[in-house]
Amino acid sequence: MPRHPGRRSDTNNKRRKDKRSFKVPLPQEPEQQRRLPPQTREVRTLLEGIGTPVPAPFKPDPFQLEALAALELEDVLVTAPTGSGKTWIAREEIRRLIATNKRAWYTTPLKALTNSKYQEFMTEFGAEQVGILTGDRKENSDAPIIVGTTEIFRNQLFDSLRGGAEVNADLVVLDEAHYLADEDRGHVWEEAIILTPPRIRLLLLSATIGNAHEFAAWLEEVRGVRCGVITGPPQRPVPLRSAVLLPDKRLLPLLNESGKLNPE
Repeated sequence: MPRHPGRRSDTNNKRRKDKRSFKVPLPQEPEQQRRLPPQTREVRTLLEGIGTPVPAPFKPDPFQLEALAALELEDVLVTAPTGSGKTWIAREEIRRLIATNKRAWYTTPLKALTNSKYQEFMTEFGAEQVGILTGDRKENSDAPIIVGTTEIFRNQLFDSLRGGAEVNADLVVLDEAHYLADEDRGHVWEEAIILTPPRIRLLLLSATIGNAHEFAAWLEEVRGVRCGVITGPPQRPVPLRSAVLLPDKRLLPLLNESGKLNPE
């Protein structure tokens, strides 16, 4: 049985009316945000601005350029916060060296960090230019750039002493150099520093050395080579934001709006 034309029209009109009355919720104004529960405001503040930054041309910081200039004349100790660009200094100095057929070692305290740097340097310089030496891996060991744990580098120094031949390197980077003060493993860094021939330039990187000038003075004493101290910016370029993921999947900022520990 055909429907009444009027009913069909009424239904269509109602649908059109419903569509017109539907409104997309707009972003809340600051006043509305203030009316939100404190926990919601805290989470919004925590997440605000997080994301991928807009690409921009890279411009080295003055401390990075200062470190590169100093490396041409002396050993260098760089102290700067995490994320401030210490590795960039090492990478650029390595680039300069391999362009003149010289060689470099990059040491780290952890196998995981060594593997990460190995991948990073292969991407940067090419797989044929980079080797890795750890307790578990030995690949492309004749490459001009070797990434390895500090223990492996120290062992190579021992081997060179026994064999009467120097380690084949022009630069040694000691990442996380503050491990020198580690109660269990610090002797490895001490031995590596003392046994590295003076002709090999040392670049030491750390975010947590508080007595940098005292450290540099000791380096000069045991190596007989001047050591410059380069200090980066006092604050992290990317501030840390701390939060706790609760069992009910809620995200809770570690600090509340007044900067105190969240009571929850």
